[in-house]
Amino acid sequence: MAVPDYQAIMLPLLRFYGDGNEHAFSESVEALVSFYKLTEEERQQMLPSGQQALFSNRVGWARTYLKHACLIEPTRRGFNRITVRGQEVLAAKPQSINVDFLSQFEEFKAFRSRKRSKEAEQVSGSDDIGNERTPEETLEVAYEKIRDDLASELLQRLKTCPPAFFERLVVDVLLGMGYGGTRLDAGRAIGRAGDGGIDGIIKEDRLGLDAIYIQAKRWDSTVGRPEIQRFVGALTGQKARKGVFITTSDFTDDAKDYAARIELKVVLINGETLAQFMIDHNVGVSTTATYELKRIDSDYFSEI
Repeated sequence: MAVPDYQAIMLPLLRFYGDGNEHAFSESVEALVSFYKLTEEERQQMLPSGQQALFSNRVGWARTYLKHACLIEPTRRGFNRITVRGQEVLAAKPQSINVDFLSQFEEFKAFRSRKRSKEAEQVSGSDDIGNERTPEETLEVAYEKIRDDLASELLQRLKTCPPAFFERLVVDVLLGMGYGGTRLDAGRAIGRAGDGGIDGIIKEDRLGLDAIYIQAKRWDSTVGRPEIQRFVGALTGQKARKGVFITTSDFTDDAKDYAARIELKVVLINGETLAQFMIDHNVGVSTTATYELKRIDSDYFSEI
């Protein structure tokens, strides 16, 4: 099954607290994992940022909404229990609990008015009612969309840049990733191998303990197995053990399979991956805005 959305989680979560005991957040997550019979893969599914498990995030927001509706309350750091109102809601045997249901409570409506103004709702074109995403998910999905659009634009630029510029760009990306030592070292390496299958050599680390051989091709057509075989032959001629084949296009399945089976370590980087690396390491892009996500510092309030 798919990971349930945070609104679907509200009723099972309130039922979990229905025993009247205080429970840690981790207990509620474990109980709901069991309730929904989630697989380990579903449980470990992450938000787009990879910083938090999707299911834990959704349970957290379900808990937050129940607290703002005064159906559960904090008892001590990291623990909550059901309130009298929460018990009354359970006694009424609701079919579901969602944002619309919680809006009957004045405390929740006050929270909602603080959380999002009517003008913001009209601009966004949607509200939490019927929305399966938590606020973090919505933000991260929007971020991923912006990032994907930027990567697509970068890739179009890459396909039109001169070959020499593209080779320098590849070196800049590898330097940004921590390879190559200094820019001067890497610059001297490009074009010095003298082999038709190798465009350059770059240090694997600042000490130069090993070398990585590069082929960088600004191509529109898909790179097949023969091109990879020629690159491997060039590596063998140089007695090299590691190589990176970078292209603005993509690789055929046969080429990927061949690179995965050979003894030499050959990494294939297609245009989409290269564009993502450029964004990650600020090559050819600049930051226009920065947003910080913050949460309550429980340690600060530990003496309360």
